[in-house]
Amino acid sequence: MKKVSCFHKVKYYETDKMGIVHHSNYIRWMEEARLEFLCENGLAYKTLEENGVISPVVSVSCRYKTPCGYDDNIQIDVSIKEYSGVKLVFGYEMTNTESGKCVATAESEHCFVSDKGTVIIFAKVYPKYDEILKKLV
Repeated sequence: MKKVSCFHKVKYYETDKMGIVHHSNYIRWMEEARLEFLCENGLAYKTLEENGVISPVVSVSCRYKTPCGYDDNIQIDVSIKEYSGVKLVFGYEMTNTESGKCVATAESEHCFVSDKGTVIIFAKVYPKYDEILKKLV
């Protein structure tokens, strides 16, 4: 399983009245990390879209472990947990780089659809992309 580490410095606007990061921001960080992971592995999302491929979120789950605050540096490790040719599941582990504490673990599940909204089976339509994803699991 290939893992890519991404980094995020918490912005003040990402915090709430309690002074901690609002839970919705972790999902945004996951999206940034997912796109970076794909790009670093030869599947830049812009290129996928130019080829008529969209990869919407089917489900997302996040388990919050330790709160993050303003100016914290967060390492987001992302990897592919499952790939079936139709469904793609990413795993995320977010760690505060100063304390070393795990702040959250998460998963996001995606499918592939054409720009017309029909489901794409990568192995049949885009064998080159399919092979890349198989090697990353």
